[in-house]
Amino acid sequence: MEYVEQRMNQIVTKAPTELYNHAHVIHKLAGQLTSPPLPPPSRRSTGLVTPLNLILIAMTLYTTYLLYGKPASAPASLPREPPAVVFRTFTPRTLLPYNGTGGMPVYLAVRGRVFDVSSGRNFYGPGGPYENFAGRDASRGLSLHSFDEDVLTKDLDGPLDDLQGLDAEALDSLRGWEERFESKYLVVGRLVAAGDA
Repeated sequence: MEYVEQRMNQIVTKAPTELYNHAHVIHKLAGQLTSPPLPPPSRRSTGLVTPLNLILIAMTLYTTYLLYGKPASAPASLPREPPAVVFRTFTPRTLLPYNGTGGMPVYLAVRGRVFDVSSGRNFYGPGGPYENFAGRDASRGLSLHSFDEDVLTKDLDGPLDDLQGLDAEALDSLRGWEERFESKYLVVGRLVAAGDA
């Protein structure tokens, strides 16, 4: 039994190449070797270049690129606030230019209050369905649901429309429009007759 233990110790202490040769000879003798022999362990690629290591390196490079390689984009900025609007007094003539043309804001008046409806430019500005009211006193037209020019004030230097002749239904409709404007748009001024300015 001592001989077997001695022989095993000798084989274990031999270099890996010799072990490979012994195993190759044993397999060859047994007739079990069906494929060409593998190269000795010292010639096999057991370094860093393995499929698993290549995948890990690729993932590391990709993650690094995502974190640090993208060009820095401009920092997000908050939208600009519209310039502050000073509450002012308008006459029908001074309100007229505020109809949305030439880059001007869109204002309209209801019952003596001037609203900035520029955020609804597609409705009240040029080309919109309510464009007749832009830069004008829209009280009578809104109360009657009329877009006709004859409901708008013709005399820009005369007195304001006192809404005489409107029935209760028309006045109620006007109140509904006024509430809608109050909830959506800023009041930027008041409308007075040219003689009262």
